[in-house]
Amino acid sequence: MLAAVDHVQLAAPPGSEDLLRAYYADVLGMTEVPKPPVLAGRGGCWFEAGAVRLHLGVEPGFRPARKAHPGLLVTGIEAYADRLAALGATVIWDDLLPGHRRFYSEDPVGNRLEFLEPDGAA
Repeated sequence: MLAAVDHVQLAAPPGSEDLLRAYYADVLGMTEVPKPPVLAGRGGCWFEAGAVRLHLGVEPGFRPARKAHPGLLVTGIEAYADRLAALGATVIWDDLLPGHRRFYSEDPVGNRLEFLEPDGAA
């Protein structure tokens, strides 16, 4: 029986770790966590914020997915969007999901991320 999502894995090109750290840690406010030594040699980075865990793994020949993305629940979505925009991240609002405020952004290697908050949650 499924109990929860442990993490979401996104791909990234070789050598992009510093760009990923700047976005996921500095812009999104996540904390980088060390990869287990047996996996660290593969490159990439792991990040956490509360129960949210994102793993960025190196993929030779990387091409970002156009549609696939994690949907990340946030609190205070307006302030969070303002933070991202002030730090240079793209914020594209979308009002097509009933009962939610949401926007999309992209990390520096082109991975799409959805940020959403149920209406009335703020």
